[in-house]
Amino acid sequence: MSNPIFSRRAFTMGALAAVSVTAACGNGIGGQGSQTIDARVRATLNEMYRSYPNTVQLAQKANGMLVMPLVTEAGLGLGGAYGRGALLINDTTVDYYSVAKASGGLQIGAQQYAHVLFFMTEDALSGFRRSPGWAAGADLEYVISDRGDSVEAATTTALAPVLAAVFGRAGLRVGATLEGTKYTRIIP
Repeated sequence: MSNPIFSRRAFTMGALAAVSVTAACGNGIGGQGSQTIDARVRATLNEMYRSYPNTVQLAQKANGMLVMPLVTEAGLGLGGAYGRGALLINDTTVDYYSVAKASGGLQIGAQQYAHVLFFMTEDALSGFRRSPGWAAGADLEYVISDRGDSVEAATTTALAPVLAAVFGRAGLRVGATLEGTKYTRIIP
């Protein structure tokens, strides 16, 4: 019988190591700070609007959007993900955030992707901004499927206070889920 404290400690240390490795995988900000994040956010939004035109309607209806231009996720048994982005309200950056995720289980590979969270209600946006570390849950509704289909804004805005678009995937890992992902306000 294995020691449960050692197992938890090994899992935690492995997850922290995986997140540290993914943080160094080309999505760091470097010396330009907020200017680099803002440029990446604009490029990501332009690509999303071009590839998935229905997201324009979502953006217009949303109270705010959290844009994560590049999230790197890797795993070999233990895994992690890391990226940085910005919260936009009325098309203006109001805060910067990091995203981190640790995972365990049968997994191997790496991928990079972008994602945008649409806060469709003022309550959802306020709850996100007040939280010292907001975690995406299973109730998050996706508006771009794995096939790359974009759904109509009218059909989703009544269903969930927070909608997610995950796109631009590259790599060898299957799927990208935001469940268990933690967002934390940063100063770039």
